[in-house]
Amino acid sequence: MPDEPLEPVLTGTLIVDAIEGRFARVERENGATEDWPLASLPCGVREGDLVRVTVDGGDLEMEIDHEATRARRAQAQQDLDTLNAASPDGALDL
Repeated sequence: MPDEPLEPVLTGTLIVDAIEGRFARVERENGATEDWPLASLPCGVREGDLVRVTVDGGDLEMEIDHEATRARRAQAQQDLDTLNAASPDGALDL
């Protein structure tokens, strides 16, 4: 029996930049931002979450990558702490 050709599997990530009402602004891997219906994203998604997207054949799956989200938030906090440390009073003025 000949092997059937494998269907392409597409993967990617989205970052939830903001949630307002029934829409979420997401940032795609190429840096483009789009407004998506909140209902199209995984249940419980929050601002700052990283969402893994997989398209396998005709099936679309999305899941929140909690570990990657925690790592991104920790890195952002570390970056902010570094910026604040350079300020004489310990807080960054914008």
